[in-house]
Amino acid sequence: MQPESLRQEPLIQALEAVLPGSVVGAARAHGELTLTVEPARIVDVCRYLQESEGFERLSDLTAVDWHPREPRFEVVYHLHSVRRNLRLRLKCRLSGEGPEIDSVTPVWSGADWYEREVFDLFGIRFRNHPNLRRILLPEDWDGHPLRKDYPVYGPKYGYKDE
Repeated sequence: MQPESLRQEPLIQALEAVLPGSVVGAARAHGELTLTVEPARIVDVCRYLQESEGFERLSDLTAVDWHPREPRFEVVYHLHSVRRNLRLRLKCRLSGEGPEIDSVTPVWSGADWYEREVFDLFGIRFRNHPNLRRILLPEDWDGHPLRKDYPVYGPKYGYKDE
């Protein structure tokens, strides 16, 4: 869990009051707060942050592969409150076996393409996404090239390990 000083953050206290157990960790770096969120609660947390805390903009959504560590993946959400000139990062940790998390497109429709990109390049599935399919690579592409264990060279390109 977060250090005692971070437990006093008003945003963390508000989330804990409304959605107990949803925040499993926190850190502050370079003036920006990062919350680690229980993956099963991501849509509820995002909805609360948008509706009650003024984070009207999802400015980015990406992923990190920590292979061979487990949980292997982190899905990272960058939120922005234009009115308050405040930024917030959310992270959800996912297992390397069948990584899956709920889509936040019901909260921010702009998450559509970000989630498709993460699906395409990392293979993380977003449940309830309105159109989850590849966005950068052909539909018949084998694998997910931003995974750390994805081969850099292969027979598809005529290269051989020597």
